[in-house]
Amino acid sequence: MACVSTVPFRSREKDQTTVASFEIGPSTRRSFSLTWFPSTGPVPLPLDSLAARTHARRWWREWVDRCTYDDEWRDDVIRSLITLKALTYEPSGAVCAAATTSLPESLGGARNWDYRYSWLRDATFTLQAFLLSGYTEEAAGWARWLRRAVAGSPGELQIMYGVGGERRLTEIELGSLSGYQGSKPVRVGNKASTQFQLDVFGEALDTALTAARNALPREVGWDPDLMLAIVDHLETVWGEPDSGIWEVRGPRRHFTHSKVMAWVAFDRAIRLAEEHHILPADRVAHWTRLRDRIHAEVCDKGFDPQINSFTQYYGSTLLDASLLMLAPVGFLDSGDPRIAGTVAAIQQRLVEDGFVRRYQSDGGVDGLTGPEGTFLMTTFWLADNLALMGRSGEARHIFERLLGMRNDVGLLSGEYDPSTGGMLGNFPQAFSHVALINTAANLSMAKGPSKMRMAGDPKRN
Repeated sequence: MACVSTVPFRSREKDQTTVASFEIGPSTRRSFSLTWFPSTGPVPLPLDSLAARTHARRWWREWVDRCTYDDEWRDDVIRSLITLKALTYEPSGAVCAAATTSLPESLGGARNWDYRYSWLRDATFTLQAFLLSGYTEEAAGWARWLRRAVAGSPGELQIMYGVGGERRLTEIELGSLSGYQGSKPVRVGNKASTQFQLDVFGEALDTALTAARNALPREVGWDPDLMLAIVDHLETVWGEPDSGIWEVRGPRRHFTHSKVMAWVAFDRAIRLAEEHHILPADRVAHWTRLRDRIHAEVCDKGFDPQINSFTQYYGSTLLDASLLMLAPVGFLDSGDPRIAGTVAAIQQRLVEDGFVRRYQSDGGVDGLTGPEGTFLMTTFWLADNLALMGRSGEARHIFERLLGMRNDVGLLSGEYDPSTGGMLGNFPQAFSHVALINTAANLSMAKGPSKMRMAGDPKRN
């Protein structure tokens, strides 16, 4: 590898680096470009950095003008859309979860992960964020990447892939690096890619239904044969314990959210057959029985009457913020007293200074040591639930406070430390910005993403 620079001042090589010194004042403008190229190849032509900047500004302004969201928080939504676009790998259409690895969830702690990949759990949220803003090209690109990435045997479906569709994401620790503010280890790759998580099957079918409802081209949607294979496979594995949405590194359990997403998979398969005639209608009766069986099991084993709340996993009294998805995915109506009880319990036991933790990390479920910060995405989810319950004033208060957490250029990380007022985790975090867009729409549109996802619900118990 070699590098080349074009600068209006002298540069020199020092310790295998390129170094240049110059002075600049209030009225001085200097530009330079620096690039790398294979040492066996030709030297690339120099870049006119001022012309490139002008071109980039024009391109981004034209792209922003395509935004169709025109409600109360338009500027805030646009800022987050820009972030999602910047995190998109253009050759494939994949949206990267974050641009960094190993920024800690607790300073000095070991909860440091590589987020430079694309997660299936983000699929429907991301698709909705692009679609409600008028970015159908980006939505189609994301859906097309998803279809290609998961092609193959449903038993080999992964929870995440590389942005080029890579499957092998072997996790290693770089012992020579000290980590951000001494937070070790620094990891490259993500071991969670090999985990078994039931929620991805529900996300796959939910994404397919979202694409069909929004009339995305059939070739970017999910292949009917693949969807059918996924549903058939899920029928054989939905009763097994898994690692859950938060990728715990402790023992597998019967996580309530995971079972709910298995319910989502069968529910969406039914709708794809009845509403869009994509899946075979003669399977609907069978899928309906499976869907209702899962629903009954979750309500029986995943709800604790003593604490009046759904719990993190069957037989537990621990709480989990993923339970905030039960109403938005249509498992129960937002007016159901069990949803109200669950939201109240989460507010009481998982909220710190107004922000929601993902789960009770002191319960030993995740197999890790040390705490983590509050999670911004789940705090947006709390606002979504309050809005669905008609408590729009509380929801708006939470949302406005979350907007205030952004840095000077409007970016959010994955987590936040209320005790220090600092962001934690990888940065910028796509999930946080997707949640911002969707919550803004839930609060300002007559039919936001949560209601869109629930539309056409069957009768629920």
